[in-house]
Amino acid sequence: MKVSIIGGGGLVGSCAASALQFGGIVREIALVDVNLELAEGQALDLLHGASLISDQKIYGCGTEAVKDSDVICITAGLRRKPDESRLDLINRNVALFRNILADVKQHGLKPSAKVFVVSNPVDVLTYLAVKDLGLPANQVIGLGTVLDTTRLRSMMAQRLDMPPTQVQTLILGEHGDSMVPVWSAAQVAGLPLDKYPGVTPALIAEVEKKTRGSGAEVIKKKGGAGFAVGASIADVIHSIALDQRRILPVSSLQNGAYGLRDVCISVPTVVGAQGVVDCYEIDLWPKEKMALQKSGSVLRGTIDKVMQG
Repeated sequence: MKVSIIGGGGLVGSCAASALQFGGIVREIALVDVNLELAEGQALDLLHGASLISDQKIYGCGTEAVKDSDVICITAGLRRKPDESRLDLINRNVALFRNILADVKQHGLKPSAKVFVVSNPVDVLTYLAVKDLGLPANQVIGLGTVLDTTRLRSMMAQRLDMPPTQVQTLILGEHGDSMVPVWSAAQVAGLPLDKYPGVTPALIAEVEKKTRGSGAEVIKKKGGAGFAVGASIADVIHSIALDQRRILPVSSLQNGAYGLRDVCISVPTVVGAQGVVDCYEIDLWPKEKMALQKSGSVLRGTIDKVMQG
């Protein structure tokens, strides 16, 4: 499998490339960037460690690399400011993103190509990619709340002094302020979270609050997220590459799940070689379902403004 990362010279793109290199699953990684020298430098740095990690082709290049790519991962975009919501990015990023889509279309895509949107606000931009590229909707995926979900799991595990892989929680909805943690399905080592020793409503509220503010905290302290988002990107791409059909909270065009329609948003989604294979509508607490529908309304309102503009 060949993966092209648009914005591969930047923090997110290069961290995604590193995670894919350590994964050793994809065959070829093309780092695409307007700053070609930076992309080539990142590729060279990765290549220097290749003999210790995995056998892959890794190089920096221009947008022409997308024409024979199996996955086109778009990470390019303007960074969020510490006091700025992801949706505040919309006016600054839409024009840039549409220029990228036009460039991608100009070079052409394989009929089976998957377009994987990471740039923020990811749900809105994923919707634009569905509309502008003309690909089947199942072949366009956004990172959605995959990053939020791993942040929630990892921070809950830290508070409980548990291995992070044994904490199972899920965040659905918008990748942003209206995200919906699904505490009704949360588990620790297969046990209900709310029954686990040391778990209290106050602890759950504390971890949720920290998760909601974690993106801004990372931006404030180091300028932007890199390692965790890179690992999240690789997780989704590996599910596509291996046709794993894992259920992931990626963003995709909805046509009825939880009453959500004509909006890209995260629901439990089966991800495989075809991209979006299916979406599941698991039982939620009534307040969670209402919050998810409200999240959809927030995104739909933003999309309407973008499409009118």
